[in-house]
Amino acid sequence: MLPEYQNEPFGDFSSSERRAMMQRALRTVAGQFGTTYPLIIGGERILTEDKIASLNPSEPKTVVGYASKASAEHAVKAIEAATAAFATWRKVPVEARARVLLRASALMRRHKEELGAWLVYEVSKSWGEADADVAEAIDFIEYYARQALKLQGTEQPLYPWAGENNTLKYIPLGVGVAIPPWNFALAITTGLVVAPIVAGNTMVLKPASATPIIAAKLVEILEEAGLPPGVLNYVPGSGGEIGDLLVDHPQTRFVNFTGSKEVGLRIHERASVRQPGQIWIKRTVLEMGGKDGIIVDETANLEAAADAIVGSAFSFQGQKCSACSRAIIVADVYDTMVTRIVERTKAVKLGNPTQPDTFMGAVIDRAAFDKISSYIAIGQEEGRLVAGGEVVDHELLEDGGYFINPTVFADIAPDARLAQEEIFGPVLAIIKARDFDHAMEIANNTEYGLTGAIFSRDIARIERAYDEFHVGNLYINRKCTGALVGVQPFGGFNMSGTDSKAGGPDYVALFTQAKLISEKL
Repeated sequence: MLPEYQNEPFGDFSSSERRAMMQRALRTVAGQFGTTYPLIIGGERILTEDKIASLNPSEPKTVVGYASKASAEHAVKAIEAATAAFATWRKVPVEARARVLLRASALMRRHKEELGAWLVYEVSKSWGEADADVAEAIDFIEYYARQALKLQGTEQPLYPWAGENNTLKYIPLGVGVAIPPWNFALAITTGLVVAPIVAGNTMVLKPASATPIIAAKLVEILEEAGLPPGVLNYVPGSGGEIGDLLVDHPQTRFVNFTGSKEVGLRIHERASVRQPGQIWIKRTVLEMGGKDGIIVDETANLEAAADAIVGSAFSFQGQKCSACSRAIIVADVYDTMVTRIVERTKAVKLGNPTQPDTFMGAVIDRAAFDKISSYIAIGQEEGRLVAGGEVVDHELLEDGGYFINPTVFADIAPDARLAQEEIFGPVLAIIKARDFDHAMEIANNTEYGLTGAIFSRDIARIERAYDEFHVGNLYINRKCTGALVGVQPFGGFNMSGTDSKAGGPDYVALFTQAKLISEKL
């Protein structure tokens, strides 16, 4: 009997013992830099001549590791291996599949600091952010194992009919492709693969090119936990060379993706085209970003609102689809809130995340640095710079890392580019609303609908937000980041995705199909 699901607790780095454990893990991981990781296809480890170098964003001259780069031939081979493995994996009882996952979660717990250290180096996460990433990965495994047992391990309720025995069961779909992002390089990657796998599907994992090493560590853990060869195949590679091929392949039954709107829409479009030999309609499960806003009205606790805005905007360098990129403040408290946001922003500690007191590290790579820098330039034209804005000279990047100071622009128009486009970096737009009605109008005026928050003590306004603030995750008097698996199922509306809820009770079912069997007695 499984114990009741509980979220994995976050680490307390204020204790000297936990700090020492993390520092040891950082040294251990640093000692493994430069290792080459093979493709894993059908259990076979394949080293390729072409490699993907994973660089430390804080110290770009440091190679965290090399991942073998898959070719088109390798991608096809991975699909074929997953197809072969599906024939047997789908017949494994759900209880046995769940046990594999639970062993994997135990292994993750055992190596929690080490996994966190990989995230510190490979994606420049602070200690707290890295620890939360690992905790969320453990949560996904534990939660989805239990959800699969409920869905496939128990009889589904149907109304009786005299003279017949009717049974409804949820069977797996087939071969899936997982395409995760780099920002939650362990947690989201874990969720994208283990939910389909525990439901009886087999997977091909194409990790983000910026973060192939932590994905390799995940595959190693699942293998150690007893996952059979071919159930999960690891093929790092470029989107152009193998991404389209994996999506298009006639044996691909579904695609599980988290990333940008542009790539998600491309996947959805390509998956809708029937390929020669394809006998099903492919399913896509897409989470595609947001332009998230926090509303603050004149009745709010302004101190708490300022804390939440800065924390939501700048944790992990604003590189979260749930990050607060718009602070929508009513006119009566606008100037006060701008002052408080600026004060807190200037107190943010920017630096190398190997240090325990660092709050913000580097952005992921040179392309992100250039993109975010271009939006800071746009902000100079669209609003008033009130904090940050400093950009390191490009010539110094190779030595200094991809660091961008937390940046705040006030007086941004609701239809400005800074208020409409996903920047995915530490840039906050503050927008003045005439009143609460205007604030609600501004909050809903983007093409996205992922997360949002409202700070107010007015019950009627809070009730209005329940109904009118059109986002998948709405938070009242708290930050708009930090959804917990099983507590706050995560996913949004409109161009934020296909309305799925990661970490929710209906997520595992997305990778199944319902089969009704009616037997005449």
